[in-house]
Amino acid sequence: MKRKRTSYLRLVKELRPYYLQIALALLLFAVSVVISVLAPGFLGDLTDEITRGAGTRSIDLGLVAKLGLLLVGLYALSFLSQFLGNFLLTRVSQLYSSDLRRDISLKINKLPLKYLDARQFGDTLSVLTNDVDQIGSSLQSGIGMTVSSALLLFGVLIAMFATSWSMALVVLATLPLMVLFLLMVTKLAMPRFRKRQELLGVVNAVVEEQLSGQLVIKAFEAERKMGAAFEKENQRLNKVMFSAQIFGGLMGPVNSFISYLAYAAVCIAGGLLLGNGLLGVTFGTITEFLVYANLFQSPLSQLGQSFNTLQMAGASSERVFSLLEEEETPDDSALPTVFDETLGNRRVKGAVSFRNVVFGYDEGRPIIHNFSCEVKPGMKVAIVGPTGAGKTTLVNLLMRFYDIWEGSISIDGVDIREMRRSEVRDLFGMVLQDTWVFEGSVRDNIVYDKPGVSDEEIREVLRESNLLHYVDTLPGGLDYVISDENSISGGQKQLLTIARAMVEDAPMLILDEATSNVDTRTEELIQEAMDNLTQGRTSFVIAHRLSTIRDADLILVLDHGNVVEQGTHESLLAKNGFYASLYNSQFSFGE
Repeated sequence: MKRKRTSYLRLVKELRPYYLQIALALLLFAVSVVISVLAPGFLGDLTDEITRGAGTRSIDLGLVAKLGLLLVGLYALSFLSQFLGNFLLTRVSQLYSSDLRRDISLKINKLPLKYLDARQFGDTLSVLTNDVDQIGSSLQSGIGMTVSSALLLFGVLIAMFATSWSMALVVLATLPLMVLFLLMVTKLAMPRFRKRQELLGVVNAVVEEQLSGQLVIKAFEAERKMGAAFEKENQRLNKVMFSAQIFGGLMGPVNSFISYLAYAAVCIAGGLLLGNGLLGVTFGTITEFLVYANLFQSPLSQLGQSFNTLQMAGASSERVFSLLEEEETPDDSALPTVFDETLGNRRVKGAVSFRNVVFGYDEGRPIIHNFSCEVKPGMKVAIVGPTGAGKTTLVNLLMRFYDIWEGSISIDGVDIREMRRSEVRDLFGMVLQDTWVFEGSVRDNIVYDKPGVSDEEIREVLRESNLLHYVDTLPGGLDYVISDENSISGGQKQLLTIARAMVEDAPMLILDEATSNVDTRTEELIQEAMDNLTQGRTSFVIAHRLSTIRDADLILVLDHGNVVEQGTHESLLAKNGFYASLYNSQFSFGE
């Protein structure tokens, strides 16, 4: 409850830039309400005039026409005020939704990698889409409906008692029943609306997982199993959504039932008072109160609906603000730039030192234990070991995707924690085993974020990465647009990412299984290009194919987070230890 209240308060504060537009919209709603409250009085006068004229067969048609035109004008003005108020609230809701989507996008870029690693992408995507849309639609209808209904209810009460206190009490007799039902619906519906938003995120996560894994699903004929997994979550969502809508939708039918009771009470009580000539009740009074009974019941029903709508906004805002309040990657912009010749700082040489590094992804469960290593400038360092030994983790630590628990990692004697993360990452060109290309031209995918790269430089890089012939065969060459519909193989994607790293021309390199998705011939050509690229640069190569790192200056053999052996290819084979066992096993299975 406290968290929900906090979300509502923050939502109100977040809308501060739009207070003026919201206030204007509420003023327009107030004008519409005032007209709605005043109009039944003129309708009563019109009814009384017709009633009197019918008795004397002398109807003042001029007065009737005047009152009729006045009513038409009032209701037209009420419509216009309501329309303009809704227009302003719609504008506010869409602008605020746009602000939220921008804030979430910026927030995601500031979140540490551990947050994204610990959550399904589909659930995070649901916050950006479903929850933001829910907040926007709830603001659009909920604010106007709540304010209009509250003002209308207050105005109708005043008008009823000003017209006939006895008839007003008749209408008010239905109030306890309406309030009781409203409270019951609110209590039953809110938990279900909150659960609905949570399950929407779960279903989106399942869908995202299945769409991204369609190749594996079809290859293993697991469509039935995955379909059953989706159906399980879909049915959970269906049950919660159904119950939420059922409880939320009860307000309309019950309101109609109570309205009919109010109409009957007005007709019976009004008829008795009129027949006995009591309390000045006329046909016009009864006509007014039939309208007032509807106006009185309508805002109560709308208040119930608006409460449900705002509850959905509250449930969604909890998820949105929870994401926006997540701890960000610490700001290190105040740190000085270390390696920048334009600022008079020294050039990077590429000496890397790991000293007594301890790290784990989960607290209390270290996977890197007291790791130490000295890498001299220009060395090609290969990192090998069985799955789970900590090879990729070392790269994550070196790039400061994660910060170490103990020890230090330094570049040219400078602890990387004393450098900006952006500067640390600028020092490395990186090629990962998991290739990533985005929708855009071949040129955009290769150049990516590096300005001032000419087509001649791009073509030279394509030649070195054995990709030039492939690009020249594409319609448009470098301008060819890669999209999800295009046929581009995994090997070609990997070649593009290698070309991207070549264009980056960073002083150090990280290659994480950079040739794992290419054939043997292409691998040889890429290896030759990589040898040229790594000349004079400190490079870290994570490899499972041990034949590709025979020429490494230093091979680190990891097992369970510890360096169990280190040396050159020949020296490690001569030891006939763990590395020799790994190397010989690959050839035993016909690498």
